[in-house]
Amino acid sequence: MTDSTLAYEQQLDAQYVMQTFKRKPVEFVRGEGMRLYDDAGREYLDFIAGIGVASAGHAHPLVTAALQAQAAKLLNVSNYYYVEGRGELARTLNDLLNSESDSTTVWRTFFTNSGAESVEGAIKLARRYGKKHLGGAVGIVAAQRSFHGRTLAALAATGQPSKQEAFEPLPAGFTHVPLNDLAALQTALSAGEICAVLLEPLQGEGGVWPCATEYLQAVRHLTTERGILLILDEVQTGFYRTGKPFAFQHFGIQPDIITLAKGIANGFPMGALVARDAVAAAFEPGDHGSTFAGGALAVAAANATQQALAELDAAAHVSKVGTYLQQQLAELPLVVEVRGCGLMVGAALSQPVAAQAVDAGLEQGLVLNNTDPATLRFLPPLVCTTTEIDLMIAKLTKILEKLS
Repeated sequence: MTDSTLAYEQQLDAQYVMQTFKRKPVEFVRGEGMRLYDDAGREYLDFIAGIGVASAGHAHPLVTAALQAQAAKLLNVSNYYYVEGRGELARTLNDLLNSESDSTTVWRTFFTNSGAESVEGAIKLARRYGKKHLGGAVGIVAAQRSFHGRTLAALAATGQPSKQEAFEPLPAGFTHVPLNDLAALQTALSAGEICAVLLEPLQGEGGVWPCATEYLQAVRHLTTERGILLILDEVQTGFYRTGKPFAFQHFGIQPDIITLAKGIANGFPMGALVARDAVAAAFEPGDHGSTFAGGALAVAAANATQQALAELDAAAHVSKVGTYLQQQLAELPLVVEVRGCGLMVGAALSQPVAAQAVDAGLEQGLVLNNTDPATLRFLPPLVCTTTEIDLMIAKLTKILEKLS
């Protein structure tokens, strides 16, 4: 990892790029499926997938062909006009959202460029709905330890003070309660004029902490009873990451608003804000917009990605391989708890050596991630197989043995 290409890029980055990331000393230049290759030609097994975005695997031929064909025709014309394939993609989302039940809900989509944009749009939609239907209520209750993005409103919704303090004052109107604490939520709902509850079914950046089934079902009951909205942030959990098309489908409930991104277009920047028809109607022409969102290139990538995931039979594949991953992680040295679902898994360590394990993994050709000093997170491409898990486990076993 001392090749001159990397050294040159590091020099330019240090001189001209805002230093908002502590980058690892590697420059990836090519990918294929579960594998990445650096500028020196070295091969790595990727167990983070660009933070869960390479859902169909790196350089999937269907996505590559779709992007090449669309780039030769048209990139973007703005949202003043119809875009080929966009309605088809919205219909695909509608069908996936209804696929695990007998629901005939009509889901309407506003396409975005990122997860943070999706969350911003959800906040706007919930407050617009609250002003129209809930007597002007604009308050939103979210969970401690949650992560919803780094734009100001999404950051205000995030339940991590360490990420917020440097940017205060943040937009007002957000209350945070412990995850899976129904009594605390009930108190928060009674304390102010609330228009929505915002939760991740499975907290990702917070350390892979799932909602309890009874809790999320009770939240849905409470919000329905009070006539307020339930927003589920599925930016990281969506598109088969947890084994079903969307994580809420594990809980036997249906939210009012869903935020999506990451795996929707296999790494091409795209997201979506989706809402039940009656809720989406709160937005009127001019209430929300975006120049680049839902452009022709993004739509082509997303449609091809959904085709690739369908051909993979992603739901069955992820459920099977994800169970195997959790079983193997549970046997590792230092691992005291394995949390998650499908191919979104966190391994809690008995010692705060997760960052060291990530660095050692990179030296051994593994791309790993930690969310805090004692938690490793695994978000591999959904094409991951047991063979690749075995290769990773063998290396990670030796790394953790040394660190212990």
